[in-house]
Amino acid sequence: MTARYGREARGIMRRLDRAVLATAHGPQGWPFGSLVLLALDHDATPLLLISALAEHSKAIAADPRVSLLVDGTAGLANPLAGPRVTVLGRAEPHDDPSARARYLARHPDAALYAGFTDFCLHRIAIERAHFVAGFGRISWIEPADLLFDTAGCQALAEGETALLAHLNTRHAEAIQALAPWPPPPGDSAGWALTGVDPEGADLRQGGSIARIDFDPPVTTPEAAEAALLRLAEEPRTQSP
Repeated sequence: MTARYGREARGIMRRLDRAVLATAHGPQGWPFGSLVLLALDHDATPLLLISALAEHSKAIAADPRVSLLVDGTAGLANPLAGPRVTVLGRAEPHDDPSARARYLARHPDAALYAGFTDFCLHRIAIERAHFVAGFGRISWIEPADLLFDTAGCQALAEGETALLAHLNTRHAEAIQALAPWPPPPGDSAGWALTGVDPEGADLRQGGSIARIDFDPPVTTPEAAEAALLRLAEEPRTQSP
């Protein structure tokens, strides 16, 4: 059961690009919530790019324990019946070029300030998560069930940047076919792939994001490309 909940919770996290970060603020440790932009590494470890000048960064410097709420209830008439994931973990500076590239691909506007000396990429080392899938479907999840086992997937991680460039330039029409709805009239850029992990691919068009799932997971750039091109040929439900 917990493994299934872990997959569901991970799917919610992969589909969203923002979260509420809670830290212990000040000497008395008052709970402090702030909005952050979210990306996930290939195994679904949360990644944050935050400024040392921000209040949450000052709190993390004193106490790295954090909570991250990922809310998947948008658009529901009854949000309390919808899914959400609360991740408990420790925020750690993460000087990894591939993780940084993955974050900036997910949030291209962050490139405007990512080079500032006060900004640093952090990863949340997950210690536990609490998943509410809806009324009566609630479970604590351990990291082994929440995170994806990336053993054997190194080739995909190493080739992701080149794969994105290849697909966005050579297969732009297929990428548009993957999107859940067409870009607005007059939009010349259209949708773009921003990430490919073993379980699926992320797309962005302006302020809109979408997620395409792989079944089964893939382990190489070649397998990911084949899966995406195959999915692009399937009819998709178009939404306004």
